[in-house]
Amino acid sequence: MNQSELGGQVGDGLPGEGAAHSHLVADFAAYQTLKRRFAEANRQGLDVNFFQPRDGINASVIQWQGHSVINYSGYNYLGLSGQPEVSQAAKNAIDKYGTSVSASRIVSGQIDLHGILERKIADFLGTEDAITFVSGYLTNVTVISHLLSRNDAVIYDRDAHNSIMTGAKLSGSKVITYAGGDWDGLDRMLGARRNTFRRGLLVCEGVYSMDGNIVDLKRAVELKKKHNLILMVDEAHSVGTLGATGRGVCEHFGLPSSVIDVHMGTLSKALASAGGYIAGDRHLIEYLRFLAPGFIFSVGLSPPDTAAAIAATDLLQREPFRSQELRERSWLFRQLAREHGLSMRGDESSPVSSMIVGDSNACVLLSQRLLAAGIYVQPIVYPAVSMDSARLRFFITRNHTAEQFRATMPVLAREVSLLPALG
Repeated sequence: MNQSELGGQVGDGLPGEGAAHSHLVADFAAYQTLKRRFAEANRQGLDVNFFQPRDGINASVIQWQGHSVINYSGYNYLGLSGQPEVSQAAKNAIDKYGTSVSASRIVSGQIDLHGILERKIADFLGTEDAITFVSGYLTNVTVISHLLSRNDAVIYDRDAHNSIMTGAKLSGSKVITYAGGDWDGLDRMLGARRNTFRRGLLVCEGVYSMDGNIVDLKRAVELKKKHNLILMVDEAHSVGTLGATGRGVCEHFGLPSSVIDVHMGTLSKALASAGGYIAGDRHLIEYLRFLAPGFIFSVGLSPPDTAAAIAATDLLQREPFRSQELRERSWLFRQLAREHGLSMRGDESSPVSSMIVGDSNACVLLSQRLLAAGIYVQPIVYPAVSMDSARLRFFITRNHTAEQFRATMPVLAREVSLLPALG
């Protein structure tokens, strides 16, 4: 393994160069930068509240250090995590199968629940078949890196999730990036470069997780057809939240599911479980089932996670009003923010709402003061976003109430107004 694979740089003091094994990464440049950032935060009196445990279900109110706080930092969009029917399904699966399938599915880890879940996902999205993975992040990384090679290109906008970027890098393909929403610019770029690669994979997100923007699916499909591309849409934040019955961006735009070649999504958000999936035509799924390393060399989805996702999918189909109620709450949150002079990014229907603060320390300070006032919203800082675009990211769920929003906005407006004096 070389230095870059370990995350170090030349002269970073790897074992064999005098560094003690007990301090393997102490001299890594990235780690030293991290420690400097912690020290600077400490000098400014800022708490680093990442990785702090909470109690109970990740709902609109959580228990944090013995106090009840309004929670805007969970993905439990439809309130299905903790819903009794979903929890009971997970418990029943443990009683029957145990807590793990204890092998990759191609070896001996397959249980009947796996096939049931994949059939339900495919039917729900209107595709021929589907396949599940143990991690949403792994799903993007393994599928993108395995679909393409060095003669190909991965095309994504600069706001893409890290898992998309990592999959593209591991594929060895050319990488083409463009400014989010600049479809005309991408069109011109592809017109000039399309003959330089064999296959092109255009990867979009249904709802972009940092800003809350909804992809312009119609333009993406237009460019897919014009430039002969494969279209992949990551619907981690859009399945369950968009569309009249929660079926995501195709339903939201009134387009058939066939316009997307590779449907990707996660089970950990609206579907109250953990893992990821790919849905599409049967040839794609068969290819991945027998050849994708992240599937065939990885343990199968656990029984309770599989059963929970099945129950959540069933509930969503029986109760599509959950999605509509979520969108109503998302609209109300933004409307109340505007009434208090606050600017929130993201589309009106999106459950992700970001407020740009800019400076990372100011963003951490704002989060810290909100928590002291009973409002839990985590700061998003570099390297998750650029140095000058630190933000608070609010995740809206069906379980949030108008009263919680009305309690939040005056406090948020007050603390934002005090930032210049406190920064």
